[in-house]
Amino acid sequence: MIEQFKKDVDTGLSNCPKSLPSKYFYNKKGDALFEQIMELPEYYVTRAEHEIFKQKKQEIIKTQGLQPEVPFELIELGAGNGLKTKELLKELLQQDCQFDFIPIDISQNALDKLEKEINQHLPSVSIKKKQGDYFDVLASLQATKRPKIVLFLGSNIGNMPDAVANTFINTLGQNLTTIDRLILGVDLIKPKTIVLPAYDDEQGITKAFNLNLLTRINSELGGHFDLHNFSHLAEYTEEDGIAKSFLVSTTEQLVAIDALEKSFFFQKGEKIATEISRKYNDAIMCEILNGSGLKIQCKFSDSQNYFADYILQKNE
Repeated sequence: MIEQFKKDVDTGLSNCPKSLPSKYFYNKKGDALFEQIMELPEYYVTRAEHEIFKQKKQEIIKTQGLQPEVPFELIELGAGNGLKTKELLKELLQQDCQFDFIPIDISQNALDKLEKEINQHLPSVSIKKKQGDYFDVLASLQATKRPKIVLFLGSNIGNMPDAVANTFINTLGQNLTTIDRLILGVDLIKPKTIVLPAYDDEQGITKAFNLNLLTRINSELGGHFDLHNFSHLAEYTEEDGIAKSFLVSTTEQLVAIDALEKSFFFQKGEKIATEISRKYNDAIMCEILNGSGLKIQCKFSDSQNYFADYILQKNE
């Protein structure tokens, strides 16, 4: 893990323009900051999808083609704190369904915390956690012949450029069968006045979350970033449909990273791209699904039409 971190930081900061992968937000401190972000009044994303799962869980389960006597696997990619999934778990237990819950996340801390909460509040759920990157675990989906419901919620797919998202969905489609389902949660295109505050809140929690990338480089790779010399910047236009987050160097500076045995020069005003968050509509979704062999079975939206969960099924 640390060698991959070193490689990704070296590559990202050597590029022009500079970038850092958003997956490295999520260490113990980053997990805690993101939980705070999900509670922010500006951050509508979690509330909107939670509303869908809270109010429409029975309808969602009906679309899955489940047979009570046939055990299945409920696999969640990027499980996080499992807030929305718990609504589904409770309803599945209520309906006496037989299943294993398999949460997959890059953060071991998030998985351990989720497992503890599930064991405490839903002790009858069989949980089998897996730590790893989404792409690394896709092939393992084929290892079982049981029916699978794969959850990819929270608009996590929006953190990928469209071409990468298409490749990911194509790979996912190759590892699913016609009896499996994919529940794909995406944030919908909305005006700038709604979207931008979600990535640049007044309390500065998102700023701290973004800067934690540099803190992590300092602590794990012997970096010498002075956080006071970087600011947080969020950008979004409805036409583009992509929210972008950056760290911006507020001064001309040279920053050493001991583990890499090199230094990186930053111009005043130079940006480090840290995250994108693509927003979707049906047309963009169809482009992402192109070539995957997956089709849209149906779609569930929240009351304000901020968010949608697509139920996807492999073509016969």
